[in-house]
Amino acid sequence: MGRPSELESAFDAAIGQARKCVKAGMVAVGGEAAGPYLQKLEEELALERDRALERGTIDKEWFQKTVRWLVEWVPETELALIAALGRIARATPSITP
Repeated sequence: MGRPSELESAFDAAIGQARKCVKAGMVAVGGEAAGPYLQKLEEELALERDRALERGTIDKEWFQKTVRWLVEWVPETELALIAALGRIARATPSITP
């Protein structure tokens, strides 16, 4: 198997970051456990990774919806998780701002 693409690596890094947050016992901005949010995020990232690798790009609407949802519950102190999604956008030329 060849070297993973930048897009695949970006998704894998975001999934890894979500897993780190679960292990760290991250708390959502509302004070509740973030585990259920993080598990959903991990599932969404895995699904979109597969789709994006087939297409060669991510779904812009999916990305925007996911980022909006993420910032609703991620504490401002958890920038690494938000940055991991930013890496996905940078790995996709058609979505780079």
